[in-house]
Parts: sequence; structure tokens; C-alpha cells
Amino acid sequence: MNAGRHSVTFPQGNDTGFEDNAMFRKDLIKAFAYLRTSSATNVGEDKDSQKRQLAAIERFAKRNSFTIVGTFSDDAVWGEDDIASRPGFSAMLDALEANGTRTVIVEDASRFARKVLVQELGIVALIARQVSCWSAAGDIELTNTEDEFKVAMRQVAATFAELEKKRLVKKLKVARERKLQATGKCGGRKTYEERNPAMVELAKKLHRYTINGRKRSLRDIAAELEAAGHVAKNGQRYSATAISRMIAA
Repeated sequence: MNAGRHSVTFPQGNDTGFEDNAMFRKDLIKAFAYLRTSSATNVGEDKDSQKRQLAAIERFAKRNSFTIVGTFSDDAVWGEDDIASRPGFSAMLDALEANGTRTVIVEDASRFARKVLVQELGIVALIARQVSCWSAAGDIELTNTEDEFKVAMRQVAATFAELEKKRLVKKLKVARERKLQATGKCGGRKTYEERNPAMVELAKKLHRYTINGRKRSLRDIAAELEAAGHVAKNGQRYSATAISRMIAA
């Protein structure tokens, strides 16, 4: 998988591209442009692919009362690459969630991906955020949920995602059970013995030996642990209950 590069640009030096700008009419709908190139040789101001994609998007936007307030691109990213791993697409999702822009325009559906399932996963991510996505080629709304075939594909994608989640949960459960059988413990807070075995051993040793025929109290042991540099997370001496747990470990 090619990790690729990504870039984000906003018009007229606007640092965010999100605020109303004098160049944008108030009656126009804000939109982001998304570009993708599969080869590094097509990346750059003097290259054709990005220019062609952006020109097609801008023509579509002009015809349909959209204004492009930000451009996101994934450079040198193959069409088969997982949509979730694309830095430019991820940055666009973050901007959509933070900004309120609710439209994305691409040159055509292949800019998401050439594999239908990967393409649909990208579209599903936009639908989940109530974002519409338009293809400049053919003026098609890719997020149209009335298309039976696309809806079916999304359902298949969701089914496989659910299946994968269940498989992972089952795998983790088996791993936990294996660890529990081998060690007698899995998850939860670490015991005193796991966190500081030397301290627990010292506590047990102090408990075993007497002073003048008298066993040390739990508070005495806590005081001696403190003198040896063993204290609770809050910097205070261990409580009698904590010492009792160490001894019982």
C-alpha cells in the first residue's frame, strides 16, 4: 500500500478557508474539493492530473451554485488503497466535522477509488457525517441513497465491517482466556506484586519477623516501607489495608 502524500489549500490566502470571504457570494453553497493522483509524476503545479481535476470541479461548482472553500488532495495514492489510510481524505473529514461545510466535490467517483467497495466506504464515511458528495463528471450525487445498487453495496460493506468487528472481539476474548488460564489474571488493575515485587517481598519479610517477640503491626510495616522509599502514588504512606493486600499476595 502506498502511503502517499497530501496537501490542503484554501483560496486567497484564507488560513482556514471556512469563514465567509468577500469573493464568495452569500447565496453560494460552501464545498470542499477532493483530488487524488495515483502517481507522483502527476503531482505538482505543472502537472496535468491535478489541474484537470480541479478545473472540472470548479466548472461544476460554477454551474451549480457552489463555492470551493478548500481543496484536499492525496498525492501518489493508488485507487485500491484503503480510504481510511489516506491523509488528505482524513484531513478533509476532520475539517468537515469542525467547520459545517456539508458538500464535497470530486472529478468523478474513481477519485475516491477504482475498486467499488473501497469507493463505497469513502462515500459511507461522508453519509455518516451528513455530507453530500458530487461527481463533476455527469453531475451525479454519489451520496444519493435512492440508488438501489449503491445502497446494497453500502449494506454489504456494513455487514463485512460488523463481521470483522465480531471476529476481532472473538479473537481478543480467546487471547484473554488463554492469558487467564496461564497466569490466573487478565486485565484490570495491576496488583502490588505486579507493580513492585521488591516492595511486596519486603512487606512480607517484615511481617514474618518479630521485634522483641512482637509482630509488627500493619502500620509499622507501612512506616518501614516508607523509610525504604516505597510510598503510594499520592506520595503518602501506604494504608493498613494496602499492606494487608501485599502480605496476602
